[in-house]
Amino acid sequence: MTQPAAKHRNTFDPSSDPVRWKVLAVLLMAIFMSLMSVSVVNVALASIQDALDATRSDIQWVLSGYALTFGVVLVSAGRAGDLMGRGGIFILGVVIFTMASVAAGLAPDAQWLNGARFVQGVGSGFMNPQAVGMIQNYFSGPERGRAFGFFGTTVGVSVAIGPVIGGLLIQLGGLEIGWRLTFLINVPVGVLTIVLALLWFPRPLIHKPKAKEDQGLNSLDPVGAVLLGLAVLAVLYPFVETHPSAWMWLLLPAGLLLFYLWARWERWYTGRGYSPMVDLKIFSTASYRNGSILMLLYFLGMTSVWVLIPLYVQLGLGFSAFEAGMVGIPSALLSAYSANWAGKRVNYYGRKVVIGGLALAIFGVLATVAVVLLNEYMGLNIWWLLFSLAFFGLGQGAVISPNQTLTLAEVPLAYAGSSGAIVQTGQRIGTSVGIAVITALVFTVLPYTSWPIAVSVGLLTVSLVVLFALVVACIDLRDRKSRSSDVGIP
Repeated sequence: MTQPAAKHRNTFDPSSDPVRWKVLAVLLMAIFMSLMSVSVVNVALASIQDALDATRSDIQWVLSGYALTFGVVLVSAGRAGDLMGRGGIFILGVVIFTMASVAAGLAPDAQWLNGARFVQGVGSGFMNPQAVGMIQNYFSGPERGRAFGFFGTTVGVSVAIGPVIGGLLIQLGGLEIGWRLTFLINVPVGVLTIVLALLWFPRPLIHKPKAKEDQGLNSLDPVGAVLLGLAVLAVLYPFVETHPSAWMWLLLPAGLLLFYLWARWERWYTGRGYSPMVDLKIFSTASYRNGSILMLLYFLGMTSVWVLIPLYVQLGLGFSAFEAGMVGIPSALLSAYSANWAGKRVNYYGRKVVIGGLALAIFGVLATVAVVLLNEYMGLNIWWLLFSLAFFGLGQGAVISPNQTLTLAEVPLAYAGSSGAIVQTGQRIGTSVGIAVITALVFTVLPYTSWPIAVSVGLLTVSLVVLFALVVACIDLRDRKSRSSDVGIP
């Protein structure tokens, strides 16, 4: 009687386990918390500066410090989850994030707050790749698309509701207490997430690679982790620093050299029969390679929209921070809706969903340029931005989650966490570089022209970058059709 049970355990398929929807709910709670924290803080920056007598550089690092540590630990944390069990690493990330939120909410000065934000970034970096890897593990086929669709919906809602909640908390708590509440609100959500994870997560599934040495420190590839972490740090640092010196830009070629050394190390490490941090063979998979490039390009352009528009409506038109946050709410909610819609259909329509989303996003950006210029020269009501940005939101929801599904579809489960983290690292690099370059372009043009012209130049640059992403998506669609015809699939 024991043999059938053992056989059943050996052939257990987590994608058929009914607990998977509870697991997804816990993952989405943590993602909601980490993303809402980012958008809440955007509204609270002015209050933080006044309450802590912080410098402009201090305030910049409230945002940049989180992004920096988040990007540096992503891949290492993803690989640790692949090897040691994703559930445990996920819970550790939530614990770190929650404790750092307490430290940030009780910060006596700007230095303490920035230290807490650095730690928050580490916690978020631990959480995110585990969420992607666990969705890969617990869902397959059309259900995986639906799960990533819910993931995208959570992203949209958290981004939309963050500024509103931040504004209400600051209004309720006042300038001194309100900004602290924007961090402390994470604590009950974090505690609930930890409790439900301990109750609902099954025993972590440990995917051990077929390698000569899969035990101990070697299984985590510490040299590869250090090289990649330093490479990401070197590339990101000049872009997140408020006033980078000329010498600091030398970190860019140093970062590229470190990426090269990391790739050489990974090949050597794999050749010796060890388990690498990232199996570089995955980049020979066209769907993964194309999807990763597409996301890098999309985030290189897309995230600048939500920097340029608030700058324009506040500095150019004199709106309040709360009003600036309201401009993006319809777009974010429609992004949440389209992510859910696209997630249910991506397995049927494939890359066409992403192509349609990119086309909508480009149209939304160009329509926004038209609204800005018509407001300046023909008196069009600026609140038409709600309408033009709605197209951008619809497109955004149809790009990010479906692309995640398509990019990771052929990735082995043993590398789901680290491979997903590579994609997210590309997003972080694209975000930091894009915001730095495009906003610098706007402020370079601004002294010679008006705000509407300067922000239009920035938005047109965004549309050009997203157009490159659209080209990559079309190339991927062509490759998929070619592979299908080669194997006789209609």
